[in-house]
Amino acid sequence: MDPVYDTRDCFRALVAAMSRPGTVSESPTEPADHAVLSTLVDHEVTCFTPDETVWSALETEGRLSEADVAAASIVHAPDPSECPVRDLERGSLKEPSDGATVVYRVETLITDPDPTDDVTRLALSGPGVPGKRWLGVDGFSRDNARALADAQSSYPCGVDAVLTTDRSIAAIPRSTELEVA
Repeated sequence: MDPVYDTRDCFRALVAAMSRPGTVSESPTEPADHAVLSTLVDHEVTCFTPDETVWSALETEGRLSEADVAAASIVHAPDPSECPVRDLERGSLKEPSDGATVVYRVETLITDPDPTDDVTRLALSGPGVPGKRWLGVDGFSRDNARALADAQSSYPCGVDAVLTTDRSIAAIPRSTELEVA
């Protein structure tokens, strides 16, 4: 990953995804979860990742301030079922920005999924979403989605979520109302 051009392009994809929840942006490199982590993590941000490749790369570059999963600012979840989203930092009314950002690795992201698609269907509404927007996610169970919705239920506190595939990025900011269909 080019430290200037690819991180700039990944940042732009993240901004697009965060400002329009439920849309899918393209990552400049793959896998997208590694690109997102490389873009967001620096020595001032605490991070938890179980991925040895990511951990080693960030450590080698001097950008890893490691923390446990409950205290980290950025949490990498290459297997969403193993991420205890209920335990992540949600911030406070005084400092809601202290809430964690969780970067999930999933199989597939589908905008406007058909009800017959074999995916977890998410209905998103709120800022950046005209009316209601649907996102289908394969590799992210309904239980994971319900736990995320619960973690976001006390806005402005909550958890920001970034869902990634090999080349795709979608976001569900804490300001988004999330329903699991």
